[in-house]
Amino acid sequence: MDGKVILITGCLGTAGRAAIRLFLAKGAAVFGCDRLPAERYPDVAGLLADEERGIDHGAYAGRFAFRQAELGDEDQVRGVMNALDRRFGRLDGVYHNAFTNVWKPALELTLEEWEATLRGTLTSAFLVGKHAIPLLIRSGGGSIVNTSSVLGQIVQPGCLAYGAAKAGLNQLTRVIAADYAAYGIRANALVPGDFKPEEELAALSEEARLAMRRHSWLGRSGRPNEINEVAAFLLSDAASYVTGSLYPVDGGFHV
Repeated sequence: MDGKVILITGCLGTAGRAAIRLFLAKGAAVFGCDRLPAERYPDVAGLLADEERGIDHGAYAGRFAFRQAELGDEDQVRGVMNALDRRFGRLDGVYHNAFTNVWKPALELTLEEWEATLRGTLTSAFLVGKHAIPLLIRSGGGSIVNTSSVLGQIVQPGCLAYGAAKAGLNQLTRVIAADYAAYGIRANALVPGDFKPEEELAALSEEARLAMRRHSWLGRSGRPNEINEVAAFLLSDAASYVTGSLYPVDGGFHV
């Protein structure tokens, strides 16, 4: 990833913040965006403050920027791409993590909740891809990695809007891979199983922990960089012959 410019959406989640550090450590420049303000997260806010003050972090110096944006809004997505272009002048890869999740069965789900989930999960991926592709083409090609979910492939009661959005994301990713392969663009989707931050794991009851272990042959939840490392591979030149794939990162859940 050395020298590549990577856009990370949903970058203030647990996996997103870990991805920022990981990709910077691998030599990439990172443009992060999220609907939330960076100031809520001291690790990201600290990086931005140091950039603004010109503090040199050695390998990280001058290689991180952030913009707050609602990615279901096309004008805001355009703004992200324009800001990224002004800052770095190119784009080599997209790691799309943004999503919205509402768990309700059909009779309890409002139209507003349905539309918000699709907009935050599926429409956001469409808009980010649509406006990233011209930058990727101008930069000589690149890689799009969308984060999907096992819930886009299996049925979980109550997971109507989110499951439908993630299933749609899988197909969106593969069609983009087919449509833009001739331009040197690869597109793949990660299909994670159970991933929980440490604070959420600590709050689980023993019954909930046992249920979680049944979803993984490895008997545990995934750690953020266990999915981010796969994303890094797909974004790198090492994955130059990988496109249109749905990559499971689920501890054996699919088997």
